[in-house]
Amino acid sequence: MSRLEILNGRLLDPLNNIDGVSDVFIENGRVIAIGTAPDNFDAETQINAEGKIVCPGLIDLCARVRSPGADSAYALEKELRSAVAGGITRLVCPPDTMPVIDMPATALLEQDLAADAGLARIHPIGAMTRKLEGLLLTDMAMLDEAGCVGVGNALKPIADTLVLRRAMQYASTYDIKVFLTPFDPYLLGNGCIHEGALSTELGLPSIPEAAETVAVARDLALIETAGVRAHIHLLSSARALEMIQHAQSRNLPVTASVAAHHLHICETDMPHFDPNFKVLPPFREAEDRQALRDGIKNGVISSVCSDHQSRGRDTKLAPFSEASSGVIGLQTLLSLTLRLADEGVCSLSQAIALLTSNPAREISIDSGHLAPGQAADICIFDPNEMWELSSDTLYCRGNSSPFIGQTLKGRVSHTLIDGQLVYPFS
Repeated sequence: MSRLEILNGRLLDPLNNIDGVSDVFIENGRVIAIGTAPDNFDAETQINAEGKIVCPGLIDLCARVRSPGADSAYALEKELRSAVAGGITRLVCPPDTMPVIDMPATALLEQDLAADAGLARIHPIGAMTRKLEGLLLTDMAMLDEAGCVGVGNALKPIADTLVLRRAMQYASTYDIKVFLTPFDPYLLGNGCIHEGALSTELGLPSIPEAAETVAVARDLALIETAGVRAHIHLLSSARALEMIQHAQSRNLPVTASVAAHHLHICETDMPHFDPNFKVLPPFREAEDRQALRDGIKNGVISSVCSDHQSRGRDTKLAPFSEASSGVIGLQTLLSLTLRLADEGVCSLSQAIALLTSNPAREISIDSGHLAPGQAADICIFDPNEMWELSSDTLYCRGNSSPFIGQTLKGRVSHTLIDGQLVYPFS
C-alpha cells in the first residue's frame, strides 16, 4: 500500500471551508484523514509543507496543449510538464486540435494520450459543428459519452444564428453544457488589437468592443430560448460582463470566466508592436480590466483560466498584425491569481476557489476539494517565494508571454495526482 503524509502545511480547501495548519494523510491515492493520522498509519513518504499552502490541485478551464497533433506525444508531454509545474492537475481543452475533436474517437485519443503521459488529466470540450466550420452539427451525445465535459466551437464563431440555436437545443436535450467564446465574426474581421487610441496611433486593424458585446447579446438570447446550461469563456469587456450579470440576476444558467492575463494588463501597458502582447480577445481599456476585477469580487466571474497557447518562436517573429495570437500561461496561472489576493481584489481562499472548486463545478466533476475519500490531487506552494519567468523556468514548448522577464510571487513546490508525486520531476 502506498502511504504518504503532508505535514505542517496551511491547508486551504474553500469548498469545505478549511483554512488552517493541518496534516494530510494519503493512502492508495486518496485522502484518508485530515488533522490526525489514522490508527496504525505508517507513511512511506513525508512532505514537510511548513510555511507553505496545501490546496486541491488546480483545474484550468481553458488550455491548448497541441494534442492531438502532428507530434502529439512529444508536444503533449512538454505541455503537461508545464501544467504540473504550475500546480495544475486537470486541463479543460477546447476542440480546435488537429484533427478537430468532433468525433468520439478523437476525444478518447486525447484523454488516452494524457493518461499515457502520466501527468495532468485532460477533459476535452467536443466540437459543436463538424470541423468547427459552423455548418453541420456533431453528434454531441456521443461526444458526451466519450468523456467531453461540454461542447463549443473554440475560437471559430458560428456565424449562422439558426445553426447555433439548433446546436444549443441539441445540447439542452441531453443536458450538455455549451462553452462559448464570444466573437462576432464580421466585427472581428482581421483585427489584431483593441479599437481605441493605441490602434489609431499604430495604424493596426482593430477589434471593437462590439465584436464581443454583440456576440454575448446573441448568445444570451439563444441560451434563454434553448434552456441550455452555458459557460462564456474569455471575457474582456465591461459591457459584456454587465450583460452577463443581468442574465444571472434573471436566473439564466450562465457562468463566466476570464483569462488571468486580462486581469493584469490593459492596452496602455502594451509595448508598441510587441507580439508577446497579442491575444484574442485583445487587451482592452483600463476600465474594462477594472470591471473584470470587480466581476471576480462580486462573483459574476466564477473561474480564472490560463488560456494557454504554446506557440513556436517563429510564429511570434512576424510583424504584429501577422503574428499568431496567444500566450503561454500554465506556469503563471497560480501566481497571477494569487496577485489578486495580494491586491485586495479577493481573499486568498476565494483566489484558490477560482482555480479549484469553481472550475470543477463548471465541468460537473467531483474534484477541486480534499475531503476524506477524495482523490489526492494536491498542489503545494510557497505563497511568498519570488521567481522569474524566463526560458530557463519554462517547461512548455513556447515562451511567448507578456510576463517574460518579470518576477512573480508564489511558486509551486509539489504537485500530486492520485497521491503520486509528479512534480518536482525525478
